[in-house]
Amino acid sequence: MSDQTPAAPEASAESELDATAGPQPAEMTLEERFQMLAEELAGARDKWLRAEAETANIRARAVREVADARQYAVQKFAADVVEAAENLRRGLAALPAAAAAEPELLTKLRGGFEGVEKSFWAILERNGVARRDPTGEAFDPALHQSMAEQPAPEGVEPGTVLQAWSAAWTLNGRLLKPAMVVVASGAEKPDAA
Repeated sequence: MSDQTPAAPEASAESELDATAGPQPAEMTLEERFQMLAEELAGARDKWLRAEAETANIRARAVREVADARQYAVQKFAADVVEAAENLRRGLAALPAAAAAEPELLTKLRGGFEGVEKSFWAILERNGVARRDPTGEAFDPALHQSMAEQPAPEGVEPGTVLQAWSAAWTLNGRLLKPAMVVVASGAEKPDAA
């Protein structure tokens, strides 16, 4: 065995770092040292400002997401209720027109259904659910689902909603159910024979 001991690996690593670290504070002038510290301070301040901005953005996003979750938590339920509202409207439309000679029971039944419908609409409106009939409006694929096209009648622009099979429904401005519509297409061209 030899009496020589190998150099410690830590010591050689420190000497390599010292060689690559650049000028040491003792070798710098006061102005150079001041400039170096000012740059370090500016870098640290920039990192701090960026971290603060990111934290503020995260907080704002969390507040917005909580507000959205509260406002739209009932969206699935509201979409189901809207189906019931549409069915109630269709049921009322299916009743025969009021006639002077109709039985009193039918008159009371119609009045009861109409009262339930009015109450139902009021409840929906109070909770931010709105119904919109797009008949006569320009077709908007974000709000309407085209179910059919018909030639545009005279005086009607192509792309106009001619008829709504069902209305568009929104919850606090967000679409729940698109309107099912018939859209005016370009005028039919006569056959050239």
